[in-house]
Amino acid sequence: MWFISTFWETLLATFRDILPILGLIVCFQLGVLRQPIPHLPRLVVGGVYVVIGLTLFLLGLEMALFPVGKMMAFQLSDLSFIAPDGDLSALTRWTSYGWVYLFAAMIGFSTTIAEPSLLAVAIKAHEVSGGVISQWGLRIAVAVGVAVGIALGTFRIVTGTPLYMYILAGYVIVIIQTFVAPKKIIALAYDSGGVTTSTVTVPLVAALGLGLAEAVPGRNPVLDGFGLIAFASLFPIISVMGYAQYTEWAARRKKH
Repeated sequence: MWFISTFWETLLATFRDILPILGLIVCFQLGVLRQPIPHLPRLVVGGVYVVIGLTLFLLGLEMALFPVGKMMAFQLSDLSFIAPDGDLSALTRWTSYGWVYLFAAMIGFSTTIAEPSLLAVAIKAHEVSGGVISQWGLRIAVAVGVAVGIALGTFRIVTGTPLYMYILAGYVIVIIQTFVAPKKIIALAYDSGGVTTSTVTVPLVAALGLGLAEAVPGRNPVLDGFGLIAFASLFPIISVMGYAQYTEWAARRKKH
């Protein structure tokens, strides 16, 4: 009974959120373009599938992904795991959280590889480039960037250093790379930073950050728990442009 009531509440909330978008499209189609809606029955069925799918996805986040990310953060930062000998000073040393950094990097890499929006961008980039841009090359480059970014973000949470220092330094690197990277890859690199913050990556990363901020002594979840998504958006830009720079250098070296 609990699941049924929660499902209906989430379903109604999802429909309410989608209703303005649906109303805008219908008004433009009928009022501005003055064209009938093509394939209306198929669109209605597809819309129903979308609402039900989003509802089940939101329920899955609440029941599975958020608890898993939080649970792993608590377990990896627990005193019994970090310092089996009971040394409380280990909780204040950033070097004691090596498994947290490794887990964060692996979560960032694996969730990015599985990200549907990144897959869609990689397929289109491969098509429009005539096969020059490899699907797997782009996906791995983005995933490596996310892995490094989230690992660095967890380091920031553990040490309590200001977020703006990392973001400013990262964007300085992005600006420098923008001037020296191949021009064809710049726009794609910037888009690659955005597509990583989507359905698969965000829930686990957000839960990991909040759980870690609650588990580490002296950290505030409101002040320190957020910000990992910014790292997941920034570092893929750096990694994709770096990948393009490396491939261009390798091609020139092979040619000469």
